[in-house]
Amino acid sequence: MVKLSLRASLRTLLSLTLVVCAAPLAMAVSCSTQSQLAEADRNALVDSAKSLAALVQASDIPSLKAKTLPSVAERFDPIAAAVESAAPLISRATITVDSLYLLDSTDLKSTVDETQFFCGGANSHEVVLTIPNIPPGKYALVVLHATGVDSPQSVTFILSADNAAKGQWKLAGCFIHGLTTAGHDGVWYWTRAREFAAKKQKWNAYYYYQTAIFLLTPTYFFSSPNLDKLLKEQAAIAPDGLPNGNQSMMFSADGQNFEITDFHTDGSLGGLDLVIEYKAQDTSDPVAARTRNVQLMKAMLAQHPELREGFHGLWAFANTPNERPFANELPMAQIQ
Repeated sequence: MVKLSLRASLRTLLSLTLVVCAAPLAMAVSCSTQSQLAEADRNALVDSAKSLAALVQASDIPSLKAKTLPSVAERFDPIAAAVESAAPLISRATITVDSLYLLDSTDLKSTVDETQFFCGGANSHEVVLTIPNIPPGKYALVVLHATGVDSPQSVTFILSADNAAKGQWKLAGCFIHGLTTAGHDGVWYWTRAREFAAKKQKWNAYYYYQTAIFLLTPTYFFSSPNLDKLLKEQAAIAPDGLPNGNQSMMFSADGQNFEITDFHTDGSLGGLDLVIEYKAQDTSDPVAARTRNVQLMKAMLAQHPELREGFHGLWAFANTPNERPFANELPMAQIQ
């Protein structure tokens, strides 16, 4: 799967510049959807976002940095790296605005740990944005789609109102990731996940749900009724004992014990692969490292044969302290 190019770095950038409101302060903030905005305000946001997107397409890092909040521009390397990676993919893409939200927290007295912006109607919210450490002010979240190319991308900007020039917006955060992987979009993976779940293939279902969540979520702080439903469906089908941020999964294969730290999907080779990451003591001998990786792949398929139906192949990443990971991929037909 295409990685979330700015997930970690965006958290840091937002903590420097953006606004947040804890539940007791909910009345101090507001969110307006694009249909609720005056035409002039909506057009100003759209024009600003498309202007920034054009700079991303052109990989014009200096101009993009010049349009960025000073506190974010001081630590611009993560944004620059993401733009340089995405620009070749979308240089000829058509840019459209998928959604935009105007966020107002000017009534907040100070920055707090977390602010929730409820966007939509009074009785039902189409989107909830839960943003950390965002100071009082006016902001906007604009989600754009770069399509018409082989690798369409979602480009999300966090914008901050420039008080020195009314109607102008500064870049305060950037989040870029693919809209498809292995030739399919998030809705396709959601549909396939449900099919696997109906067949009690928990592993296939769980990681197809994970892939759908990745493709359908613009940013890590974005939630909606559809995404909540998707997350609940994934949680209901989760296999027992999966690794998480606090606990590894212990797995035995041919007399060896493997401490698995993560599973995720990857579509970089054309088909959807399942990636297995584990801790290793030594990867200096490539022959031994590859043999160990293949042993793990074989044992994983022996225990979970359903994976042959769901995935093109397996990756195994042996991660050793102070050494580069040793990784190799094999199609299912070559794992016997």
